[in-house]
Amino acid sequence: MTLAERLAHYATELKYEALPQEAIHEAKRRIIDSIACAFGAWRSETAQQVRTVATQVSSPYGATVLGTAHKASPDWAAFANGLLIRYLDYNDTYLSKEPAHPSDNLAAVLAVAEAEGSSGKETLLATVLAYEIQCRLCDSASLRARGWDHVNYGLFSASAAASRLMGLDATATRHAMSIAGVSGLAMRQTRVGEISAWKGCAFANSSRHAVFASWLAKYGLTGPSEIFEGKMGFMKQVSGEFTVGALGGEEGRGFMINETYIKYYPVEYHAQSAVWAALAMREQIGGDISQIERIEIDTFEACYSIIGSEPEKWRPQSRETADHSLPYIVGATLMDGKVDLDTFDEARYTDPALLELVSRITVRHDTAMDARYPEGIPNRIMLHLKDGRTLTEENTFPRGHARNPMSDEEVEAKFYVLTEWALPRARQDEALQFVWNLDAQPTIAPLMELLRVE
Repeated sequence: MTLAERLAHYATELKYEALPQEAIHEAKRRIIDSIACAFGAWRSETAQQVRTVATQVSSPYGATVLGTAHKASPDWAAFANGLLIRYLDYNDTYLSKEPAHPSDNLAAVLAVAEAEGSSGKETLLATVLAYEIQCRLCDSASLRARGWDHVNYGLFSASAAASRLMGLDATATRHAMSIAGVSGLAMRQTRVGEISAWKGCAFANSSRHAVFASWLAKYGLTGPSEIFEGKMGFMKQVSGEFTVGALGGEEGRGFMINETYIKYYPVEYHAQSAVWAALAMREQIGGDISQIERIEIDTFEACYSIIGSEPEKWRPQSRETADHSLPYIVGATLMDGKVDLDTFDEARYTDPALLELVSRITVRHDTAMDARYPEGIPNRIMLHLKDGRTLTEENTFPRGHARNPMSDEEVEAKFYVLTEWALPRARQDEALQFVWNLDAQPTIAPLMELLRVE
């Protein structure tokens, strides 16, 4: 059996009754968190650009462009809503050989669930399924090391989830995964150097491909054979050879959704621990940054390579570069005593005083920290003060990490803050209650109505 055949059989045979309560509960938390992130991004220029295009597409087999009454085709709804979920770099994360943001899958899940009239239980099952496949692939091989983007694994996870919601059998599901995989590959250049608005669109585009592929497979279109193992397949061209071990529910294994992390701060995940360390250091100096002569940050390879090594990180020219810059994030935290959406406004990331502080930051790759990743994300900050003292603070398991998870109340608080501009409190409460009781809902259509921006 090929890997695509195995994953397709798993996708069609997994039963809701096999899901443990903790996986179901976590799926609800991730839907709440993703909606919050989407509303936080809704007014951005990039979101408006994408929404302008998506709302020009209408379909009787439709799914809501979040926040509107418009129903686009489900592939376009997945693209528009996927951009919203991802744009702020505030949605969840999984760290392994290949880091990922598995809640990116939810744009495809929600779009197809709405178009198909799927129940809440079916939506939750598809969510857990998508997380399972993407995270197990992330455990299997690094794409970043070979110049490919992490969103490529999402082609397979999102198409498996979409196919399940469409009621495809294992053969059609395999074809959907093959069509998505062969046609939708994304290069890592998206996240190198000065980062553009496409960063937030990258997985959204994978979701669009995945839904489109599943939709075609639903009506009988076939895809290439041996998408993973073939002579010109994924393993030969993209990932290198790998195997996937037991999946959730097999051989007593738990489900991967419970091993992923919700973000407490709107920054690239490897910087979360650095934010907590910087806040602790700021408290030690009483908030007086005039005492600081220079700053050193020691970190592990993935953090150094992704957000701490390129010269663009010291003078970001875009929001996307700023939220992927370890020196900028640490500098802003030390200066402002907080990190929020305003941290990444153009006026803030171009502020001369802040950039002067950032210029005094050095980031180093400490190879001794590599062994502690991905179980943890160790960052060590050293403040060298003008009076000759050196202060040191280290953090490995920031709030939101699987070893230090956010509470339901904290997830709700994030939802309230990010949606308050758009939804009156009564509708915020209704939307939360709808998701907390999603397993009892016959469809998700009422949720889309509750989330409409008036």
